[in-house]
Amino acid sequence: MNRGFYLLNSLIFAIILCLPFDASAQQSVKEFFRQNCYSCHTIGGGRLTGPDLKNVSERQDREWLVEFILNPKQVLNSGDPYAVKLQKEARGAVMTDVPGIDRQLANALLDFIAEESQKEESEFAGSQISDRPLTPADVAQGRKIFFGTQNLQNGGPSCISCHTVNDQDYLLGGGTLGPNLTGAFGRLQGRKGLSSWLTAPPSVTMQPVYKNQPIASDEVLPLVAFLQNQQQQKAQARMSPFINLLLFGVGGAALLLVIFDQIWGFRFRGVRKSLLRKAKKSRQD
Repeated sequence: MNRGFYLLNSLIFAIILCLPFDASAQQSVKEFFRQNCYSCHTIGGGRLTGPDLKNVSERQDREWLVEFILNPKQVLNSGDPYAVKLQKEARGAVMTDVPGIDRQLANALLDFIAEESQKEESEFAGSQISDRPLTPADVAQGRKIFFGTQNLQNGGPSCISCHTVNDQDYLLGGGTLGPNLTGAFGRLQGRKGLSSWLTAPPSVTMQPVYKNQPIASDEVLPLVAFLQNQQQQKAQARMSPFINLLLFGVGGAALLLVIFDQIWGFRFRGVRKSLLRKAKKSRQD
């Protein structure tokens, strides 16, 4: 009996020791998803740059999904029709290689996604950003946040320290560590995608910087408004030469019509005068 009691206690103790490890592992996978996947994917919140991952294991088999997570470019370059379809739906965007990923972690991520897919609403259903119309005041505040004249609430560095935009009112340039963000609103497919990216930046450089000092939720919308405005200015700048050329062409055509009208008008008046003279001479005869 003492032996049985000892074995039972040992088993219970072993189970207790395992529980914190499992919880920690689950938390680790959750945070990995938040930092590396959430900026492009939701679980039940619809498409961002990449597809909604809810019930993704029902759309493709596990082995295909693991291989795609491990090396998306290789699967795409193989001509795989489903990978090509995903790229077309993402408007040409290609999933980047995930830093630190391996086969075990890829399987753990798929298990986590499957578990979240069973919930009525996953916490990864998407950032809850307001859908109200963006205003000039939002753009102005976003410009201040981007250029660092208004500090981020959680102490993170301003966007201009690593990025730049083609802003007409800012001629001092910006950082070159990150890409130019003038077209970021379009590249990330609008407000929803951009706001998710700002909430959890996935890049290797930005992730450690903003992990403990994230961009606050009430700072995301102004930044989205500012970058949308930059996208619009970029489109207008592209259209300006075309519009000028079109106006020049229309004006030139109108001027030519007036000139030809005068030339042909004088010609017809000359013909009419000749006919009138002949008619007058005939009556006199």
